[in-house]
Amino acid sequence: MALRITDDCLNCFACISDCPNEAISEGAIIHVIDPSLCTECVGSHESPRCIKVCPAETAIEWDPERVESRETLLARWQELHPGETPVLFDNE
Repeated sequence: MALRITDDCLNCFACISDCPNEAISEGAIIHVIDPSLCTECVGSHESPRCIKVCPAETAIEWDPERVESRETLLARWQELHPGETPVLFDNE
């Protein structure tokens, strides 16, 4: 599933600086995740960095409206990082 930011966002910018795809930006009220850039960190990290660094436990959640396979996420990562080798983990 893709990720989304909830109204619990503190606008602390931690997630913006840690996103390897620059998928998170400052919105009008809270930060927003561009689903066309988000790979849930597939290709870069073992788990989503934004969730790991967010100080508000409920500010970033899985979006059940945007379910995507690991293959789709990895293909998107490869488009965003041409010529780079993805980092793969045992569960991938």
